[in-house]
Amino acid sequence: MTSPVAGAMDFRVHRALARAISAVENRGADVVDAGAALAAAHPFVRTAPAYVIGITGPPGAGKSTLVDKLIAKFRARGETVAVIAVDPSSPFTHGAVLGDRIRMQQHHGDAGVYIRSMASREAGGGLAPTTAHAIELAKRAGFDVVIVETVGVGQVELEVVSVADVVVVVTVPGLGDGVQTIKAGLTEIADVFVVNMADRPGANQTALELTHMVHESGRAVAIVKTIATDGTGIDDLLSALALAREAGTSNAARSVRFEVIRGARDRAVAAATAALEQPEAQKIFAQLASHELDRAAAARALLALIEKEGR
Repeated sequence: MTSPVAGAMDFRVHRALARAISAVENRGADVVDAGAALAAAHPFVRTAPAYVIGITGPPGAGKSTLVDKLIAKFRARGETVAVIAVDPSSPFTHGAVLGDRIRMQQHHGDAGVYIRSMASREAGGGLAPTTAHAIELAKRAGFDVVIVETVGVGQVELEVVSVADVVVVVTVPGLGDGVQTIKAGLTEIADVFVVNMADRPGANQTALELTHMVHESGRAVAIVKTIATDGTGIDDLLSALALAREAGTSNAARSVRFEVIRGARDRAVAAATAALEQPEAQKIFAQLASHELDRAAAARALLALIEKEGR
């Protein structure tokens, strides 16, 4: 069991934070109101900004074990840690399938560590709908480090860039085309790549492939090999995180870029959907049904209509 570090919080903070997150997650409370209630229960004045670390990667990559080891290291340095772990939703209750009692049991009893499981509730992108609010509340509660572990749904989970200061992408040897899946998007947002389970065959090859990908991307992204189960490489990961932190590395610009692109895409989809319901579009669909137009011609006509509507 981890020994509480001097100056750690007490469990009243945990209870106040849990109530605030539940108010936002279950009752749709405004994060400002929830934050005000939290501040009233636990007055706190921050002297340094909290640091938010996003941990993402495919299922089975060992993200939770890696987070467990990171918690112990941060606590040994006297930093308090809040973990927001996004879990798959139960198809029956829509609650988190994996609860925080199952995770990271060695930290039970340390008031300097708060762990909260949040159900993904069928949201895409690896985060729960109210993850950003939970992070903000954890910051307001005074935690030094906030770790966000994505659900691990087996897809590229880009949304973590919108909430984290630094993004750690975890992979393992033997994923087949897993590295190519990563190449589809995460090279743009990753600040650190971790090849976990580095004692398995293929670890060096996976690291080499990632090295080539990073070189092609033109970004400086650290690549660290770890064996989270026994702690191998965790100090190297901490060093990579410390370098990013000291350099002021932040995903802020990339986050805004991601949000703008996503917003533009969503608006374009909404506009296209609306255009396809217009009488002119329905005429084109009728011509397709009567074989006056083939599929390619109908698609071209509909795209031209959508472009016309967008002007």
